[in-house]
Amino acid sequence: MMTQKQKTCTIYAFQLVVLSIPLVGNLFSKEVNWSGSDFLIAGALLFTTAFLINLVRSKIKKQSQKVFICIFILVVVALIWLELAVGIFGSPFAGS
Repeated sequence: MMTQKQKTCTIYAFQLVVLSIPLVGNLFSKEVNWSGSDFLIAGALLFTTAFLINLVRSKIKKQSQKVFICIFILVVVALIWLELAVGIFGSPFAGS
């Protein structure tokens, strides 16, 4: 069984694992072309997500509410990420 501190560290370490994927792609492939600002924005988005999920875990008592709120947070982050990457909504800051 993981302690609370280990769970928190796992939540915050996950963003580094996700950010390492495009970093490795940047180093070994010409098809992945992330700039420093791309990594900064992705890191801020992932860190904010980890912070919000950790906040929900610590403040909300009912398990069903925790799951629902965390799924909602992840869906919102996925939509923001997709908008920044390919512009599915056509906003001014879209990636396309």
